[in-house]
Amino acid sequence: MGAAIERTDDGLAVLDADELRLLRVLDGLIISWAEAQGAEERRYPFLLRPRDLEDVDYYENFPHLGLAAAAADPKRLADLRADRGHPLGALPADVLDDAALALPSAACYSVYFHLRGQTLPARENRVTTLATCFRNETRYQGLRRQLGFSMREIVFVGSPEGATEHLRRNKERVLALADRLGLAMTTQVATDPFFDSRGPRATMQRLFPVKEEFVVDDLAVGSVNYHRNFFGERCRITLPDGAFASTSCCAFGLERWVHALTARFGDARDAAEAVLEAA
Repeated sequence: MGAAIERTDDGLAVLDADELRLLRVLDGLIISWAEAQGAEERRYPFLLRPRDLEDVDYYENFPHLGLAAAAADPKRLADLRADRGHPLGALPADVLDDAALALPSAACYSVYFHLRGQTLPARENRVTTLATCFRNETRYQGLRRQLGFSMREIVFVGSPEGATEHLRRNKERVLALADRLGLAMTTQVATDPFFDSRGPRATMQRLFPVKEEFVVDDLAVGSVNYHRNFFGERCRITLPDGAFASTSCCAFGLERWVHALTARFGDARDAAEAVLEAA
């Protein structure tokens, strides 16, 4: 093994070899769960279109998380560097073109945008995907809270009853795994404002919480989320009978799991072996 890599708190933490193996072992286990449910694995584009996010009120509901990808104009950049005469610490906005692409903050958005305007072949449809997600946070802390991180999701698109059953079964799987690993995990009700805070959907969400987080040592390592037919309506995804699809997802922040499991077992190598034994 090489020399240890110093951790930083700028959101750009590095996984060492043992931590990376642990992440892959955990991800492989989640993929096996998805396959057992009949989920198809897909890899979506790394970036999103802002107009798609605007269609689902993303910039209204999550303005604090938004990050974008913008190209630097070569001439303006060259002029800036020539004027400064020293390395740049950041690219100022006046050398950038308008941002035509956005960085995702969750993996499931790509699933819904890919299904836009489609009629589903069945009332139960499942997809699993891994995405590198980004969040503009006020602070970062090693693997606990990163600027860019890996999110594995198992996503359901279909009937309302199927969407809620999807969450129930996956919640059971996660809690059972935590129990086998001796991981002190609790579930906590949380709220994501997918819906206009003034509208009936938001009121219903407050009355009937639809997001629960899996929490270890005050750290949310994953969640189960029920969006009702919000994304079905906004993306015009319909069931065979013409009704708008309901959606739900089970999400895993893989680096956060690596942190929690390493703390539990003392090092990442032992944690990986424990996950393999508990699978």
